[in-house]
Order: sequence, then C-alpha cells, then structure tokens
Amino acid sequence: MAAKIKKGDLVQVITGAKAERGGDRGKQGKVLRVFTDTNRVLVEGINRVTKHTRVGQSQRGTKTGGIEVVEAPIHISNVALVDPSTKKPTRVGFRLDTVEKNGVKKTVRIRVSKSSGKDI
Repeated sequence: MAAKIKKGDLVQVITGAKAERGGDRGKQGKVLRVFTDTNRVLVEGINRVTKHTRVGQSQRGTKTGGIEVVEAPIHISNVALVDPSTKKPTRVGFRLDTVEKNGVKKTVRIRVSKSSGKDI
C-alpha cells in the first residue's frame, strides 16, 4: 500500500491529552522520519521525552552523557496529515493519473485531500 504520510509532511496530533494539560493533541509538526516496520513516525517537537545517558569520555577526552530531551516516535494512527490549503487535518485518498515520459505511459498515484479534493 502506498504511504499516506511521508517524510517532510506537516501533520497534526489528533489523540492524547490536550496541550493545556501537558499533552500534544492539536500540535502540528513536520515528519522527520517514518518507521514503516512499526507504523510509527518521528515528528519535530512532538512526544518529547528526557533521555538519561551514561557519562563517559570520547576519544578526545571530552565528557559525554547527561540528560537530554529528544523526540520519540508516535504511532501513525495518532496523527493526521494537514491540508496545505486549509491548514486543518484531513484524511488522504489517492487519484490515478497517467503520465507520459520519454514516450512511455505510466500510471502514478497522487495523494488527494478528502476534505478539499485538492492535491497534496
């Protein structure tokens, strides 16, 4: 099946606690990476967790480790693609188009917003 959410897309979190209660619901961010094997996406600024790494030394003698805040993956069903024209979350459909390139006809799938009907 073709991917409905790809790297670089703008998505909005549609589940979880609201932002005023410390959650991420309603926040928008850009997809940094898609994990197809686990159906998860890494979204910029969403699902931030604190990671404790052991203090050590690098080859040059500098100290490494400590507490850092990183984004954790979120399940793909918990985000919705944002329609570029309306800036609201929308469902995604596909439209088949035939494109002729170098004399060869090829069928391509184009992502379409279900709410506005425009190409994404």
